[in-house]
Amino acid sequence: MAAASKGLVSRFTHLLFFRPTSLSLSQASLQQTTQFRTFILEAEKHDSISSRVIQATPGVMTRHSKRTGAIAVKCGMTALWDKWGARIPVTILWLDDNIVSQVKTPEKEGFSALQIGCGQKKEKHLRKPEVGHFRAQGVPMKRKLREFPVTEDALLPVGTSISVRHFVPGQYVDVTSITKGKGFQGGMKRWGFKGMPASHGASLSHRSIGSTGQRDAPGKVFKGKKMPGHMGVEQRTVKNVWVYKVDPARNLLWVKGFQVQPEILSS
Repeated sequence: MAAASKGLVSRFTHLLFFRPTSLSLSQASLQQTTQFRTFILEAEKHDSISSRVIQATPGVMTRHSKRTGAIAVKCGMTALWDKWGARIPVTILWLDDNIVSQVKTPEKEGFSALQIGCGQKKEKHLRKPEVGHFRAQGVPMKRKLREFPVTEDALLPVGTSISVRHFVPGQYVDVTSITKGKGFQGGMKRWGFKGMPASHGASLSHRSIGSTGQRDAPGKVFKGKKMPGHMGVEQRTVKNVWVYKVDPARNLLWVKGFQVQPEILSS
């Protein structure tokens, strides 16, 4: 009787402890297998997204397509005369070794854009994150970077060179630039104020801006009042600038009008 009871006790112990343990282990292994498979699928999905190959295939651009721009350096200003004898002021721009340094796709970044780099710069003159960025993309060190939003049909591979052949004579582009610094200027030069009377009773104050506020009500100068201050060194965009001439041999571009400082062209 005692032996039978001991066998029953051992049998019940096996059922109570070992079987649930085996079930829990199988569930844990099943959960781990499921997580591992999910991880593998996510990794394969990520690899398929990051390994998207951008190729410069010839195609027809639509009226809704938006191409990349370029970074140019101002070389000088001159004037040309057309066949009717009219004087045309132009600015000469130089595209200093523009290449595509990064491609941003909707699958990875959520939008389509191209990062363009121009010029050359030594590694010791760059910050470590910049050096790591250039090395990760496999492109040489660049002096200046700019990003241009483009449509998906205008994406170009990393390392593609952007020359003046990217533009054609007669085309209209938008030019973004930094204006010349004028220093601290008065209201007449900065805002075009008329000034004070320069006759009787205006001793050495004929270029003054005059009253800047009111009397007791409100008795203060409102924010944003046009007054003397620092002038220039501001980003400005001139739209619809006419491309007059393209020189592929020297990588020069003539645009109509007088621009200032390095230009960023967007076609």
